Amino acid sequence: MTSDHNMRHVATFCGQCSCGCPELWIDPDAPDEKRVVITDDFGQRIQMSVGQLTDLVADVKNGVLDELLIPS
Repeated sequence: MTSDHNMRHVATFCGQCSCGCPELWIDPDAPDEKRVVITDDFGQRIQMSVGQLTDLVADVKNGVLDELLIPS
């Protein structure tokens, strides 16, 4: 388990409301494979490596998720 008090906030996604928007954090005390932390508005969290985040960002930039944003 990592200590949340040392986590560095990177970004808040949405931020237009008070629902507890998803946020991106860096936990410098975590092992490399769990350094990146994404929290959601339900109190859950995902931990991943910087390499995994790099892959995710590249996929998003390349349009891998675009189909999800098309209204059905």
